[in-house]
Amino acid sequence: MTVALIPAKARRAGVVLGAVSAGLLALSACDKPTPLATVTVGSGSVHTEASCYNDGKAISNSTAQKCLAKKADKVITVSTDDTVGFGVDPGLVDDGNGWALFLNGQQAEAQPSTATYRSIPAASFFQPDQTTGQTPKSVQVAIVESNKTNPSIRGIWHFELKMKSSD
Repeated sequence: MTVALIPAKARRAGVVLGAVSAGLLALSACDKPTPLATVTVGSGSVHTEASCYNDGKAISNSTAQKCLAKKADKVITVSTDDTVGFGVDPGLVDDGNGWALFLNGQQAEAQPSTATYRSIPAASFFQPDQTTGQTPKSVQVAIVESNKTNPSIRGIWHFELKMKSSD
């Protein structure tokens, strides 16, 4: 019986080459993650990738409207005396881009911010309804990336602010 002998050095090179090839193949199958957005209240925080994102390019108006109607997967509980911090990936404020808050699908700010972090009193999100006088128990908040020079939506991140129960 004859056995082909492969020197140990050649076997190791073959194994390394195979591992590198497998790693590159695995990486090519992965999608690039979207930038993260974070909401912080006190010592708690939640973060998420974008619900809708087109690698920093404009999203069609119809897609953006459908996406703004989505409910948040990430929930954080607040009380009216808390401060809510919003943080975005620095890439969201590059090249004429900025971000604004939308509340329950409606634009809440006229101009996009170019800061990577902002804090807002939680009480501002829980104003009584003007027709019913009822204070909401939760608010859907979307961080919306847009381009200032070429007005268009680039990405949408969803969070829910839920009021702490008073019991």
